[in-house]
Amino acid sequence: MSLPSTYPDRNCSLARALEVLGERWTLLIIRDAFYGVRRFGDFATQLGIPRASLTSRLKFLVAEGVLARGEDAAGSVEYRLTAKGIELWPALRTLMAWGDAHYSPAGVRRTQRHDDDGGLLDIDGRCALCGRIVPVAETRMEPGPGFAPEAADVDPVSQAMNTPRLLLEPITTTGVRG
Repeated sequence: MSLPSTYPDRNCSLARALEVLGERWTLLIIRDAFYGVRRFGDFATQLGIPRASLTSRLKFLVAEGVLARGEDAAGSVEYRLTAKGIELWPALRTLMAWGDAHYSPAGVRRTQRHDDDGGLLDIDGRCALCGRIVPVAETRMEPGPGFAPEAADVDPVSQAMNTPRLLLEPITTTGVRG
């Protein structure tokens, strides 16, 4: 028996979650939103995603309540994670740790630290120094031992993502409209 292409009537939380998150670009868009990407053009450049696919995914994520579409202070359209979207952080953190463990032979690509005390976070988001489960807004990402920037990473978004920064902190690309 083949799997259906959609699961709207399935009484399975994982199947329903896959309806929202299972498309190949979706988790990468959400990851970049956690990293601070907010503008359409910045998502397109950073991910190398076809613009039509990005448009479709962003509209869908807004309709599902994962992202909110709004304007920044300069009037540019931006996409921000909603509370529902922020709830995805533990799943993304775990998937990134799994990817590092199995597909990053040089080590962890990005480390996560508690911004308050600098303690490293474990796979569950627990700080090695204070023992707290650290909220996403207090999580600082830093290049890890397996991090190797690509030669093409010269745009302002890539440069910002390649330096230590708080998650959810917006990446601003002054003069660049997305």
